[in-house]
Amino acid sequence: MASDSIKLYSLVYAGLVGLAVLNYVLFEGGLDLAYDISFVGTMVIAVLKTALVVAFFMHLKWENRSLTYLMVLALVLTLLLMSAATYSIT
Repeated sequence: MASDSIKLYSLVYAGLVGLAVLNYVLFEGGLDLAYDISFVGTMVIAVLKTALVVAFFMHLKWENRSLTYLMVLALVLTLLLMSAATYSIT
């Protein structure tokens, strides 16, 4: 059993390292991509890395769905507050 969890965490870690390398390649790898494409790619990679960390290292994958929905609600409300604060600055 412990060996299975070590394999799982190792795979997740390798995925995080792979995504970090891909992020580096988008900006510094000499692909000569437009900034907008690199920015969108970086945001997608950031979401994937966050999902991996939250699901596996914070053990949200094995929690009740109600806790997952609560975390998603907190994220949505935080984003709404951030957007409201952005537009309220004059």
